[in-house]
Amino acid sequence: MKIAVTGATGFLGSYVLRELSKYDHEIIAIHRKSNHKIEKFKNLKFENIDISKQYCDLFTKLQSPDLLIHLAWDGLPNYNSLHHFEKELPIQYNFIKNLVEAGLKSIFITGTCFEYGNKSGQLSTEINTEPTNPYGFAKDSLRKELEFLKNFHDFNFIWARLFYLYGEGQSQNSLYTSLKNAVERGDEIFNMSGGEQIRDFLPVEAVAKNIVDIALNIKNSETINICSGVPISVRSLVEKWIDDNNWKIKLNRGFYPYPDYEPMCFWGLKHL
Repeated sequence: MKIAVTGATGFLGSYVLRELSKYDHEIIAIHRKSNHKIEKFKNLKFENIDISKQYCDLFTKLQSPDLLIHLAWDGLPNYNSLHHFEKELPIQYNFIKNLVEAGLKSIFITGTCFEYGNKSGQLSTEINTEPTNPYGFAKDSLRKELEFLKNFHDFNFIWARLFYLYGEGQSQNSLYTSLKNAVERGDEIFNMSGGEQIRDFLPVEAVAKNIVDIALNIKNSETINICSGVPISVRSLVEKWIDDNNWKIKLNRGFYPYPDYEPMCFWGLKHL
């Protein structure tokens, strides 16, 4: 099978490529920065493509893949930016439509738990989406647009809603990386929120494995949660990271306010 991966140089994309390398498939890694370093694997090829640009021969340029694993999305982590639906949404739709019209038959796309909106408790894909921030709205709108597109073209797509992930290589502003950097600097105190918010976390390695397993094995269009299914407080998770790594640092809880774009308590219903 020939598999194209967008967002290949990103945090999650690098782990997905590593997971795909365990299989005997031809992989086309799509990235915008030609000088970006990517770990090289057997059967891995590179294509320097900016998905915001129009290509008359895009499908051919991607070497006519059998499957697209679509991870790319610009403008993060600013979830409240209007960029997500004013600029990114049409770019994303046009990119996928171009490929579908040229013959792409199978697509795996990452969505977000923010599509559910301000709902508390366990979140199932059976729940109606009511996004309350621009990022969640744009992702949910793309999914709905592609469902309409299916009425005109024969293709399948898996929509996989990601919850919270963490691991080595995550952005400098992420909770895990901020904590690790504070320890490496020798900081005695780590400033954080109250930490009582309940979330659903998975290490990035597990998320990448889920993505590859689902993308390779599910052939029908479906919406899926990629999550642990286990609620945990942010405070408990941070304390676990500290204990597991034997880090010597104290938590200054309550320094930052809780985010205003998500409820205090939610987690996902895990896909079987």
